[in-house]
Amino acid sequence: MKVEHKCKIVEMDRLDANTYWMVLEVGKMVERDGLRGGQFLHIKCGDGQLLRRPISVAYAGCDEPEDLATLIFEVRGEGTRWLSQRRVGDKLDVLGPLGNGFDVAQPGRYLLVGGGIGIPPLMQYAECLEWPRVAVLGFRTKDKAFPIITSRFQDHCEQTRICTDDGTLGLHGFVDAQVHDLLEQDNSYAAVLACGPKPMLKSVAKVAAEFGVPCQVSMEERMGCGIGACLVCACGMKDGSRKHVCKDGPVFNAQEVDWDA
Repeated sequence: MKVEHKCKIVEMDRLDANTYWMVLEVGKMVERDGLRGGQFLHIKCGDGQLLRRPISVAYAGCDEPEDLATLIFEVRGEGTRWLSQRRVGDKLDVLGPLGNGFDVAQPGRYLLVGGGIGIPPLMQYAECLEWPRVAVLGFRTKDKAFPIITSRFQDHCEQTRICTDDGTLGLHGFVDAQVHDLLEQDNSYAAVLACGPKPMLKSVAKVAAEFGVPCQVSMEERMGCGIGACLVCACGMKDGSRKHVCKDGPVFNAQEVDWDA
């Protein structure tokens, strides 16, 4: 059930000049509404901003007196800059929970693939997934591979491969090469769960299809209303239809997406 709620900030940490870790009290969104990682909250970012900002949930859990949701976001414009200037104790106008998370009902090993700011939405799956999992995490450079995030994967996954575009940490190169290597060794994964920039998702989806492994992708598009009433976040499908990332996604079956739309 989508609800509008005044959510108090209980933790606010700056990870670097543009990246922030924020924890909100979210009422009973977890216990009552099933809020989980991979979904998002639509946050009003100041009186001067007409549109809310969609922020993905990295981790959500039941707690007292209210459930907690961890959000990790980058400053990309005036709205997120306003959000980055909030402090512990401030209250935000939040609409949620919105969108769909990954489907992990199928038993088996899962391959979690994240790129940049697309890594946090996979964090809860790394920590709490009932089934075995392996992670491939891609960053632009060592400075963006925050230990507070990478350690969650390393502590809970069977194997975590970290790669950077410039080779300053881990393996030099992009995540699709690591996905290819892993699936070449073993293509019995229940699914690949991927979140990151669209070019990365397209490449990962292609590799997964090559080895016959189901792939789910979390798409990112600019949003207006966040509830499917407008067409701002429409995403082209192979059957010619257009679906809303906010309502029908953000997670889609990779085979359904028209990557050339």
